[in-house]
Amino acid sequence: MTSSPRVLVVDDQELIRAGFRLILTARGIDVVGEAADGAEAVSEEQRLRPDVVLMDIRMPVLDGLEATRRILARGPGCRVLMLTTFDLDRYVYAALALGASGFLLKDVTADHLAAAVRLVGTGDALLAPSITRRLVQRFAADPAARPAVHRDLSPLTPRETEVLALLGRGRSNTELAADLSLSEATVKTHVARIFAKLDLRDRAQAVVLAYETGLVTPGG
Repeated sequence: MTSSPRVLVVDDQELIRAGFRLILTARGIDVVGEAADGAEAVSEEQRLRPDVVLMDIRMPVLDGLEATRRILARGPGCRVLMLTTFDLDRYVYAALALGASGFLLKDVTADHLAAAVRLVGTGDALLAPSITRRLVQRFAADPAARPAVHRDLSPLTPRETEVLALLGRGRSNTELAADLSLSEATVKTHVARIFAKLDLRDRAQAVVLAYETGLVTPGG
């Protein structure tokens, strides 16, 4: 993805869509379209092929969770950032498990919104590790809150398993390098191999998977 991603804004409130468009456009980010519900989001994503979709969760016709599932099922290429009013919304957890690249509160600052949209394509930590951990710990033990994302971890080497466990605890690449006495370049290689072997989109999904598989336990 380029430094100026193409963005689709999805929210059932016109004023929110207009506000996000204004903020992003003023910071040099191209808003290629808008959608007022999940069904329109799926259709517009297929037509416009944006790099990033800003997706509200609770919308008429088709909610943001199902829209996210349909968009990401078509394969890699588009990243989804969930928009929510509550930082511990159970639907956000489900969205992360489906492959959404993170979430933003609707009262996010203008600069943070623009920075998040630019960063989401890198696969690096978009979510604050503490928020990610808190979200996952709250819902990981609740079967009603999550779709199953169980995967066999046997393709991973012992070192990669160790790295995944630390990712699950919210460690950044710099922290991983210090914890494991490795260079950041080596850490990035391990992370990339983990993503490839387990078909993960980014760190947000890696955190979810670490809990789903029991590699990391709530409070552990």
